[in-house]
Amino acid sequence: MDVISVVRWIGFVAGIITVGAVVSSIVTTLVVPRLLPSKISYLTWQAVHRAFMAAAARRPDYESKDRVLALLGPVSLLMLLGNWLLMALLGYALLFWPFIGGGIGDALRLSGSSIVTLGIATDARAVPTVLEVMAAATGLVIVALEIGYLPTIYSAYNRRESLVTVLAHRAGAPNVPVWGPEILARHHLADGLGTLPALYAAWEGWAADVAESHSSYPWLMSFRSPNPMRSWIVSLLAVLDSAALYLALTPSRAPAEARQCLRGGFMGLRAISLITGGRYDEDPRPDGPLALTYGAFAEAVATLERLGFPLERSAEEAWPDFRGWRVNYEAVCYDLADYFVAVPAPWSGPRQHMSEMSVAAVLAARPRHRSPRDPAGQTALPAQSPSDIVITGVTPLEQARAETMTAREDR
Repeated sequence: MDVISVVRWIGFVAGIITVGAVVSSIVTTLVVPRLLPSKISYLTWQAVHRAFMAAAARRPDYESKDRVLALLGPVSLLMLLGNWLLMALLGYALLFWPFIGGGIGDALRLSGSSIVTLGIATDARAVPTVLEVMAAATGLVIVALEIGYLPTIYSAYNRRESLVTVLAHRAGAPNVPVWGPEILARHHLADGLGTLPALYAAWEGWAADVAESHSSYPWLMSFRSPNPMRSWIVSLLAVLDSAALYLALTPSRAPAEARQCLRGGFMGLRAISLITGGRYDEDPRPDGPLALTYGAFAEAVATLERLGFPLERSAEEAWPDFRGWRVNYEAVCYDLADYFVAVPAPWSGPRQHMSEMSVAAVLAARPRHRSPRDPAGQTALPAQSPSDIVITGVTPLEQARAETMTAREDR
């Protein structure tokens, strides 16, 4: 056997491995309803993610970054489809090579014709004919499964975003990131505290749905909200913070659904965090460290007190209970929000991929509560003042710039 023949048969073995890897990746990514490791999917995601993060880093403000990153999820899926097809084409070309008598170029032509079912090249011999049928079936299955995969993805996406949109309407304004204390304040001002049990119950179910769908189809995590000022991560964090505040400040009136929502929420976040390689303490101490400071918490409680929210405890008395709840989900939420460059919001942690100015610009905008007695919205919801715009990880420079921008708005 000459050297060329040896090379052809080595290529044949490599072709079997390549086609096998493609089939395995397709099955684990699109067919099996759970997260299973796939090197092809992982490497594709990493390459596309790094490219988009590099492109977003060049953008000056958050909204322009969001426009770039909004393409990350769809482009990742298209790149994965392209990689599968290219690898299948190369794998079948290596399988054809020992049997057609021509060069690798002829094998690639025959493989490409079979994968896309064009029929522009064929070989009537027995083994190549069998391989042609297998290649055509592989190409059709890849495209068909990808097409079938998209409705599943977008159905889960729509379920996720519907409740995020409802929360944005309840919590203040569509174009301002939601914040836990503001959820309580807005519901109190609108005499809507009685609707919070249903809200927490809905978010408990939402968290379970998102944990299941995003664990099975991790590409969903990179699909951003239609509105740049909304984020499923920040929204869940705000709901959990509002539930923890309610339980800590008004334990006798807080609904049982708040406790259930907290439990379901942080368990769901932990399941999602495993996909991105996040680490967390499975059984943290209630007095464990928090990034959120007591000062920020006390300011939020003072805001609620000024609005007449029914408090049973002072900030100092409520802090241990609030801390005991937040220690379960703070680190996970901060990691996810930073990894996916979620919209900056109070109490949502730092953003390493954003400049100080762009973070401050988003934080400076808080919704006003206008009423016939206060058309300008100056007296209610003091959280719009700079002293209430608190986010752990924001530097004093960011805070100062936020104050300047808010002062200009008021003038």
